[in-house]
Amino acid sequence: MGAIEIFLVSLMIASCLLPSASAATRHYKFEIKMQNVTRLCHTKSMVTVNGQFPGPRIVAREGDRLEIEVANHVHNNISIHWHGIRQVRSGWADGPAYVTQCPIQTGQKYLYNFTIIGQRGTFWWHAHISWLRSTLYGPIIILPTKNTPYPFAKPYKEVPIIFGEWFNADTEAIISQALQTGGGPNVSDAYTINGLPGPLYNCSTKDTFKLKVKPGKTYLLRLINAALNDELFFSIANHTLQIIDADGVYVKPFETDTLVITPGQTHNVLLKTKPHFPNATFYMTARPYVTGPGTFDNTTVAGILEYESKTKLHLKNLPLFKPLLPALNDTNFVTNFTSRLRSLASPQFPANVPQNVDKRLFFTVGLGTSPCDQNKTCQGPNGTKFSASVNNVSFILPTTALLQSHFFGQSKGVYKPDFPYSPLNWFNYTGNPPNNTIVHNDTKLMVLPFNTSVELVLQDTSIIGLESHPLHLHGFNFFVVGQGFGNFDPNKDPSNFNLVDPIERNTVGVPSGGWVAIRFLTDNPGVWFMHCHLEVHTSWGLKMAWLVQDGKLPNQKLPPPPMDLPKC
Repeated sequence: MGAIEIFLVSLMIASCLLPSASAATRHYKFEIKMQNVTRLCHTKSMVTVNGQFPGPRIVAREGDRLEIEVANHVHNNISIHWHGIRQVRSGWADGPAYVTQCPIQTGQKYLYNFTIIGQRGTFWWHAHISWLRSTLYGPIIILPTKNTPYPFAKPYKEVPIIFGEWFNADTEAIISQALQTGGGPNVSDAYTINGLPGPLYNCSTKDTFKLKVKPGKTYLLRLINAALNDELFFSIANHTLQIIDADGVYVKPFETDTLVITPGQTHNVLLKTKPHFPNATFYMTARPYVTGPGTFDNTTVAGILEYESKTKLHLKNLPLFKPLLPALNDTNFVTNFTSRLRSLASPQFPANVPQNVDKRLFFTVGLGTSPCDQNKTCQGPNGTKFSASVNNVSFILPTTALLQSHFFGQSKGVYKPDFPYSPLNWFNYTGNPPNNTIVHNDTKLMVLPFNTSVELVLQDTSIIGLESHPLHLHGFNFFVVGQGFGNFDPNKDPSNFNLVDPIERNTVGVPSGGWVAIRFLTDNPGVWFMHCHLEVHTSWGLKMAWLVQDGKLPNQKLPPPPMDLPKC
């Protein structure tokens, strides 16, 4: 199909994509450029958006169209993903390199053009190529449509809080070395809150996030875990948080002193401040939840909650309280916390859980090994390389974009449409590991018709070691209908599924040594990535892609690509 044909087809179906009359078009410009940034008394030149770290905030309303021009002025290839935004019939703007687009090359630019359909809440954007999202990330705040209130009292103020990681070294060099040697990558030097490591690290007191609040007010904290590789516990000393939202979906509110948030997830929480000046300041801290056999950054990031006072007080003289966070491996806390998350399931915000299932799938996820390259020395188990896999398939990204290959019928030699529905070799997934830990490297897609109701069970495996895996699905939200420990039992476990008010989200943690069951409807045509949001596992191959075919109606088909779609 030539450029003129693409343009004509685009005109024919443009009416299906136009935002409503009350919606606005909001324009942003992302200049990808190098910037010197100093943390922990260490200055490095790193890739940023507009010279900012973290990057700029995007604000829109449900129904708005976003036009974000990304211009690449660095030597790295670039692509940007709008994490959690469903991209209904706008898959060309989803962002993962070599999945929905070729990356934006040096000196080139691309206009990400999409409409926010049926979503509101906290989302985020980040680079979706190599490890560049360690510095390329920022919040997306989608407000309800005008004159539509929150399903809770309006907060006094809203504050985004983004957890990240700081590496003194160049993260591109770190992952490049890890992929060459097949061993684990070097861990970060610090965690950050809004880009700041805080006072618990050496040479970092001045780089501390401070949340200044007034007594007797309610603050909406928009929490985002943008860390590369770690699930995090978070708490504010002597304060209670009310959970009201998960991944941009309202939940039945509940209170907690501590929460856990996996990489890729977001939570909106309400913080009610004390009625009077407390004559104290309070740490807000985060540190990792760890289940796997690999190394990790065993440090704690802290920000400070400060109350404003009508009298001039020296805050340094006030007592500073610290929260007590769960133990690093406290799986019981994580299980109890996640089990409390339920969809609001109200008439205005229903939980449309698929009640009938067209396709049942069973995917094993975890770490395996690949043979070391010839004449190389590798640092994985027994001289091999670490490789992650889904159903023992370690996903190999092609050198051209999967979505483009599909759309133009040029899939031969790019991908195979035969991703396995279940593991080819069955074993005791959470028991003693099998003797053969070698994975199969390939580019396979799971092909499904439009409007298929899917039930997918994700099963952790002990091949290298049991571990929690935060899985993110592009293009869809899903309902977490069940989870448990040990091996999933298809005869017994489904009877305990919650089909009334399960949590709806886009990123879920597969429990260490356990399984999680999700349901979703394939109502969005295109090629959609699913991967572990531990960046090291994605680099090692814990990823796969879905190909959802067009439906029969015009508004069930993927439009042609934009004219400026990057070329490989």
